Amino acid sequence: MTEEPPRIDTVRPLRASAVTQWDIEADVVVAGYGIAGVCAAIEAARAGANVVILERTGGWGGAAALAGGFVYLGGGTALQRALGFDDTADNMATFLTAALGPGVDQAKIDDYCAGSVEHFDWLVDCGVPFKESFWGEPGWEPPHDEGLMYSGGENSAPFLDLAKPAPRGHVPEFAEKKIGRRSGGYMLMKPLAETVEKLGIAVEYDTRIRRLIVDEDDRVVGVLATNYGKPVTVRAARGVVLATGSFAYDKDMIARYTPKLTGRPGAAIEEHDGIGIRLAQALGAELAHMDASEVAIFGDPQMMARGILVNGRGQRYIPEDTYAGRIGQATLLQQDNQAFLIIDEKSLEEALDTVTATPFFRFPPKWVAETAAELEAEMGLPAQALQTTIATYNQHAENGEDPLLGKKPEWVRPISGSIACYDLRGFTAGFTLGGLRTDLDSRVLHVSGEPIAGLFAAGRCTSGLCAGGYVSGASLGDGSFYGRRAGKAAAAG
Repeated sequence: MTEEPPRIDTVRPLRASAVTQWDIEADVVVAGYGIAGVCAAIEAARAGANVVILERTGGWGGAAALAGGFVYLGGGTALQRALGFDDTADNMATFLTAALGPGVDQAKIDDYCAGSVEHFDWLVDCGVPFKESFWGEPGWEPPHDEGLMYSGGENSAPFLDLAKPAPRGHVPEFAEKKIGRRSGGYMLMKPLAETVEKLGIAVEYDTRIRRLIVDEDDRVVGVLATNYGKPVTVRAARGVVLATGSFAYDKDMIARYTPKLTGRPGAAIEEHDGIGIRLAQALGAELAHMDASEVAIFGDPQMMARGILVNGRGQRYIPEDTYAGRIGQATLLQQDNQAFLIIDEKSLEEALDTVTATPFFRFPPKWVAETAAELEAEMGLPAQALQTTIATYNQHAENGEDPLLGKKPEWVRPISGSIACYDLRGFTAGFTLGGLRTDLDSRVLHVSGEPIAGLFAAGRCTSGLCAGGYVSGASLGDGSFYGRRAGKAAAAG
């Protein structure tokens, strides 16, 4: 340790010359034991490096272990092929470029798609189970243990005309999952954590990183952490990997970068406080897409697909059969968090008869009316605002068409008879997508464009595949994929 305890109330780097004793030494130090960190540690150890993981909580998993478990993979994985779906890396890249933009890192998109099949095989080799079963209904995730699902609106407008639809939401098999507690994400992390144990990788729990340690050439050579408040110096002979998660729970960063998430529930964990981003910023790291966010909407996809969604002016704004995350983003970011679901009695009964993974999103409507005019008045909308929307929709729905927004014919039917309206205003939660800019080897880039020596990052503390749009599985997908890259590159030193 240093002669006097170093400050922990600053994110400025600590000079290695001020450290007189290292409490822990390793070749590669990984900060964070979620999906990015576990994959980085495995690959670094397999590359021959001595590795230590620093985890601020008392156990492995991070946000990944609580997630639904989608890993966005394609290009012709063994699971896709077994279930009869054709896909290519180019087809996958075409979709992701359109769905995750604007402003995507095209090199990263192409790289990820090209390596997607190999990455699926790597996860399977590590023991991650995927059941050969497809769930084709709208939903936030499969209600059972199905292994494959559309998870990004690939089969909805406007994307189905840009690239051949293929389901790419790969979900680890888990027969007794409990949404939000133990879902597919748990069964993604568990075999990987067991692999860490088999490899003999050291883990220091209840250890929070506070500052990066740099030598006289500004190379990152370690971290200053605390264990129950006690300073701990950790030396990294080859590199430090930041896998510390997003900034979804840092109020100041939210207010600065993604103000529309202010006051919204965070679809993340409290440990996502942006520490890894701020530590790297203090070294001059470049950031990317800090305004980007994913938004969930607390609506049932089976109900939304069968009805119409209108904004605060009574106008439709998105195809209702698309990926629910796109609906959430459009609602919060473009419609001032105003959304109402209009559905008739027959369609509502059909929806409620379907199986869902999120039954808690099914609740009584706020208004029920016999006519559109009556409902319009109950909602407090200007005369003819909602009536015109429903009349226009019904005119084309008679022919099974939706020329305005492109909802697929299977979900298009005139709204008639008794009508229910669900008030979904404010029913959103989100998490951040922006972060550190990294290259294809997960090296953190300085604002000059050059890599910061000794510093690597992966997962939600980086700006990964997403630049604005989102697909379920992108976080666990690029976190695990580029976590592996970070581990390999750090081990190479």
